[in-house]
Amino acid sequence: MPDQPMSNATDHHALAPATRLVGLGRPARAPGAPAGPGIELSSTYVAGEGPTYGRFSNRTWESLERVLGDLEGGAALSFASGMAAISACVDLVPHGGVMVLPQHVYNGSSSLVDQLAEAGRLTARRVDPADTAATVAALDGADMIWLESPTNPMLEVADLPTILAAAGQRGVVSVVDNTFNTPLLARPLELGADVVVHSVTKYLAGHSDVVLGATVTGDDDLLARLRNHRTLHGAIPGPHEAWLALRGMRTLHLRMERACANAAELATRLAEHDAVARVRYPGLGAIVCLEPTGGQPAAEHIEQSVELWLPATSLGGVESSLERRRRHAGEPESVPDALVRLSVGVEDVDDLWRDLDAALRSFSA
Repeated sequence: MPDQPMSNATDHHALAPATRLVGLGRPARAPGAPAGPGIELSSTYVAGEGPTYGRFSNRTWESLERVLGDLEGGAALSFASGMAAISACVDLVPHGGVMVLPQHVYNGSSSLVDQLAEAGRLTARRVDPADTAATVAALDGADMIWLESPTNPMLEVADLPTILAAAGQRGVVSVVDNTFNTPLLARPLELGADVVVHSVTKYLAGHSDVVLGATVTGDDDLLARLRNHRTLHGAIPGPHEAWLALRGMRTLHLRMERACANAAELATRLAEHDAVARVRYPGLGAIVCLEPTGGQPAAEHIEQSVELWLPATSLGGVESSLERRRRHAGEPESVPDALVRLSVGVEDVDDLWRDLDAALRSFSA
């Protein structure tokens, strides 16, 4: 599906990401043409040029992939869920291979790797990604390194340029989960990553109404392998979900600007709160973690007492949400019992603060 022309410039990359978010992935401009792409609901196509079968391609997916790939600087593939995209990436590790990954990482990624390790499919080496020297040392003899920066939920920050360069020198495939940052805050492919993975469910779609994932790579061989995995494993997105995600991405820059500003302000206020023992905030993004002075009981009280904040396990929506992460059985014991992860949304920051402050102050041990 051809794109609508965005300007008279020959290189649309001269345009800001916000402009490209709004303008890319649209139908060709012609009299009577719609402003946005429709939802292509078809499993079957007339033989000839173009799509052949609905498990192989769909024009609605391709519009979404065009926008995300452009922003990340590679070729994007959309998947049925973030876990489907993660699974496709992990499948790049050869049988019996070695995978390096953070001790603290998204629960789904961690559980999948642990399950494969227990089955003898691969060997997992856990590292503290904030310890650059130890992480680089773990790359010797490895086949893949999996990174998040910041990590979920501990918000540890990795030196991506150094680690990715070391991986490239050793021929280690590098995958960066860029869900927290989105391509507006970080572009790992430009730093040397081989593959970027997203839970599109989160910030990209942004409205807590889509389950979708994506990979992006600039390597043609990896792209072919990921596409083959998607096709043979049936990990394809629904056209309606892809359409919703693309519609959500049109306002990504506005949502991220507001959510990040809110998060920075809340992190500053929480750091001065008498009922807060520790605040984790990497200095960017819209995720903040706090540990109340009252420990786990206080954390549970916060979940039960807030009225504006949504107690929920997901993140990245327009609405602010929070949860005590150790309520999940698969969360590592090294994650503090009282750690509460805040996904800061786009509401008025003073309203969010009053609700959170009231929940913190109303706890009595």
